Amino acid sequence: MITMRHAGSSRFAYLVLGYLGQVKWRLAGASLCLVGVIALQLLAPWPLKFIFDYILLGKPLSPTFSFLDGLLQHGALFSLIVISSSIAVIAMLGGLLSYLQIYTTSKIGYELVYTIRRELFTHLQRLSLSFHTQSRTGEILTKLSSDTTTLRDVFADWVLTLAAHLLTLTGMLVIMFLLNWQLSLVVFISLPVLSVVLFQLNRRVRSSVITQRKQEGNLASRINEVLASISLVQAFGREEYEETRFEVESAKHLEAGIQTTKTTAAVTKAVALISALGTAGTVLFGAWQVLKGQMTPGDLLIFVAYVKSLYKPVRDMGKLSAKISRAMVSANRIGEMLEIEPTIQDHPQAIPAAHFHGDIRFETVDFGYGTGSRVLNHVSFHIHPGQWVAMVGESGAGKSTVVSLLLRLYDPQQGSIWIDNVELTHYQRESLRHEIGLVLQDTVLFGASIEENISYGKPDATIEEVETAARQAHAHDFILSLPDGYETIVGERGNTLSGGQRQRICLARALIKNPAILILDEPTAAVDPVSASLIREAIAQSQHGKTTLFIAHQFSSMNQFDQILVLQNGHIVEHGPHKELLDRKGHYYDLYRRQIA
Repeated sequence: MITMRHAGSSRFAYLVLGYLGQVKWRLAGASLCLVGVIALQLLAPWPLKFIFDYILLGKPLSPTFSFLDGLLQHGALFSLIVISSSIAVIAMLGGLLSYLQIYTTSKIGYELVYTIRRELFTHLQRLSLSFHTQSRTGEILTKLSSDTTTLRDVFADWVLTLAAHLLTLTGMLVIMFLLNWQLSLVVFISLPVLSVVLFQLNRRVRSSVITQRKQEGNLASRINEVLASISLVQAFGREEYEETRFEVESAKHLEAGIQTTKTTAAVTKAVALISALGTAGTVLFGAWQVLKGQMTPGDLLIFVAYVKSLYKPVRDMGKLSAKISRAMVSANRIGEMLEIEPTIQDHPQAIPAAHFHGDIRFETVDFGYGTGSRVLNHVSFHIHPGQWVAMVGESGAGKSTVVSLLLRLYDPQQGSIWIDNVELTHYQRESLRHEIGLVLQDTVLFGASIEENISYGKPDATIEEVETAARQAHAHDFILSLPDGYETIVGERGNTLSGGQRQRICLARALIKNPAILILDEPTAAVDPVSASLIREAIAQSQHGKTTLFIAHQFSSMNQFDQILVLQNGHIVEHGPHKELLDRKGHYYDLYRRQIA
C-alpha cells in the first residue's frame, strides 16, 4: 500500500517557505528595486504635461510645480532640453532597477526550484518499491522536470511581476482620482467587468491545464516504455503498431494543448477589447472636458498615458493568471508526490546492521502484492551461518519475492524474518542492504565507466579493490581488452556489452562489498561453461564461510549446496541436500528429471 496524507502539500509549503526565509534579504532588495521601478513608471508621463502646459501653451505654473519656476526663467529651449533629458534619465533609472530586480528574483527562482527538484528526487528514491511498481515512469519524469520548470518560471518572475502590476494599478488609480475624479469613473466602470471576465476564463484555463498535464505524463510514459523496450519492438516488427499507439497519445496531448492555448488567447482577447473601449471612452470624455476648460491638455496626456499603462498590467495579469494556474497545478502535483510516505520505514529504535554471521530465518511468512492473491504462504526455513543454499521452483513460485523480503524492499503481511536472531524490522534499512550482496539475473548497469559500475557497490573503493573484484568475477581480462579499460563508458543499461560481460560486472559489483550474505540469481546463466565453472570457484573462494543464497534455474552442480529450498505455489514443499531430495522422489525430483531429460 502507498500511504498519502491530504494533498494540502504541507511539506511542499514548508520547503518553499523555508527557502524563502533564507533569502529574505535578497527578496527585500528586489522588492525595493520593484518599488523604485513603479515610482518611476508613475512619474514618466509628468514631463509631457510640463512641456505641453507650461512651455508650449505658456500657462502659468500651478502651485504644485512652483519649484520649476527657476527653470523657465532660463528660456523655453533650455527648459525643453532639461525636461526632455529627464525623460531619458527616468527611463535609464527604471531600466537599471528593473535589471537588478529581474536578476535577483530569477536567481532566487532558479535556486528554489533546484532545491525542490533535489528534494523531490531524494524523496522518490526513498519511496517503497511498491510505489514504483504501481507508478508510471513518464508521469514521474514529467513531475520531476516539466512541473518543476513551470514553478521556476513562477518564482523567477511572475510573483513579483504580479505584485508590481497590482502596485502600479493602485498607484495610477489614486493619482487619476486626484487629478479628475469624473474622468476616473469612466475607467473604473470597465474594471469590474474585466475582473468578472478574467475570473470565468481563468477557471477554464485551470481545468484545461490539468488535462494537459495529465496527457503530458501519459505521453512521456509511452515514449519511455517504447524506448526502454526498443530491441523487443524491432525484433517483433511492431514499429508501426507502436507508432499508432504513440499517435493516439500524441493527438490527445495536442488536443489538450490547443484547448489550453485557445482559452488563454480568449483571456488576452477579452482584456484587449475591454481596454480598447475604456481608452476610447477616456479620450472622448477627456477631450470634451479640455474643450470646456475643465482640464488642461497636459492633464489629458497624463490620463491617456495612465489608461494605456493601466490596462497593460490588467492585460498582463490576465496572461499571468493563466501561467499561475499552470504553476498551481504543477505545485499541487509535486506537493501530492511529496506527501506520499514510504511504506517501508526504519523503526525509531532501529540499530545499524554490521558484521552479520549470516543466520537467516523465515517464520510463517505470508506476502502478496497489492490486492492480488498471496505469493508466499506460511513460508518457513532456516539458513545457518556459512551455508550454501539453493532455492528452486517454477517461474512464479515466489523465489524473487523471498529475496525482496530479505532485502526489506517489502515487509511481510504475516510472520517475521530474522537475521542473526534480530528481526529484520529492527535493522536500519540502508545498513541492512549494505551487508547483503546481490546479483540479479536481469543485469542492470549505469551509463558510466566500468570502474564506476563496479565501485557502485562500495563508493570509496580503490582501483586495486575494483580490479580484485573484477578478477574474482573473471571480468578483468575482457575489461582490459576494451578501448579504455576500466574507464570505458558502457551504454545505458550496459547495452554496449554482451550478456555474459554484463553479468560478470554485476558479480564484481556485489563481491567488492565483501558481503556477509550473498544472493545470486543464476550468476552463470549467460556465460560459457568454462567461465561458469571459474565463476563458481571464485564465489566459493570469496564467500568461504559466508552465507550464500542461489536462485537456481540450472540444476548442474546441485550437490555443492548444503540445503535446497523447493518452492511451489508460494509454499516450501521440500528442503534438504540434493541427494536426499532425489531419494524422496518428490517435487524436486520431478523438476530435476524434467531438466536433465
